[in-house]
Amino acid sequence: MSEEIPRWIPVSDPRAAYLAHRTELDRAIRRVLESGQYILGPAVEAFEEQFAAYLGVRFCVGLASGTDAIQLALRAVGVKPGDAVLTASHTAVASVAAIDWLQAIPVLVDIDPLTYTLDPQKVADTLRADVHHKIKAILPVHLYGHPADMEALFEIVGQYDVPLIEDCAQAHGASLGNKKVGSLGLCGTFSFYPTKNLGAFGDGGAVTTNDPALAERLRLLRQYGWRQRYISEDAGYNSRLDELQAAILACKLPWLDAQNARRRHLAGLYQAGLFDLPIKLPCEKAGCFHVYHQYVIEAAIRDGVRKHLERKGIQTTVLYPVPVHLQPGYRNKILIGKGGLVMTEAISQRILSLPIYPELNEQTVQTVIQAVLSFWDK
Repeated sequence: MSEEIPRWIPVSDPRAAYLAHRTELDRAIRRVLESGQYILGPAVEAFEEQFAAYLGVRFCVGLASGTDAIQLALRAVGVKPGDAVLTASHTAVASVAAIDWLQAIPVLVDIDPLTYTLDPQKVADTLRADVHHKIKAILPVHLYGHPADMEALFEIVGQYDVPLIEDCAQAHGASLGNKKVGSLGLCGTFSFYPTKNLGAFGDGGAVTTNDPALAERLRLLRQYGWRQRYISEDAGYNSRLDELQAAILACKLPWLDAQNARRRHLAGLYQAGLFDLPIKLPCEKAGCFHVYHQYVIEAAIRDGVRKHLERKGIQTTVLYPVPVHLQPGYRNKILIGKGGLVMTEAISQRILSLPIYPELNEQTVQTVIQAVLSFWDK
């Protein structure tokens, strides 16, 4: 993680960084307001083209949220009520909620203890046990900014003719080899929630794909099944990325690589400063490019560390404290994959996210490091 600190951001003054870019954002917003077109206009089309080009795919379809992106992608590939979709329980609940909204059955599979993404062996075991062939899609989540093991998953699903739909909500700009996430599976789903690596000023989402028929079906589904206005060719939905959010995203997209480099630089400081402690630090598997949406450590005495940092005025979070399969709203709506969810349940008691975002300065990171060290010093 030796990337040079991007020169565009004044490291010692995050407020100045925001003010520097606010002018560009103001101009983008003003253009939309002056145009008088606020839904599915030129700003959406421009952003869709730019984001597709950034990822190296042919098509991008802008939607109202990342949850809608998953739901509509699953519907577009043919998932129907009663079908099953395989994904992780250790994820944002949106991944599972989108499956449930389709009245499909979430099949939740355990995770790799290093990357916290789907364990390919458990996926293979679960597919092998699917005697009724109800699993119609697999949704690997690129969690915390680290790509899932797509190469192993492709090798497995090749035997079963099941599409891979990537959940890229936490991994804008991450890559596996020379290909960015969102360009690996049949399609990729993205959220542009404000806290994401590429975030709007509200909700937003997109599906990316190289399949023209899939892209066309998504465009129909996002607006009532219309190809011709007021004529529904299919029972569609209302999920449109609006012009203001698209203009803001197009304005912010050129900064994404520099912001990801900044996240990687800060993660490198954490790695160096916390290296000798009895905790598990994030890994970056060979061939992967981690974009550190979250910097997640694992400690057997997690709650003690968290309370210690809180007393020192340092805010942390736990993503996610309760796996989806243990949450009341989903307990009776899911199936558990072969081998259970032993790792998922274990790590939920140990993980802790330390502060990381592009405007964070080195001095603050060192303060956090010293605070963590002081827990063990005492």
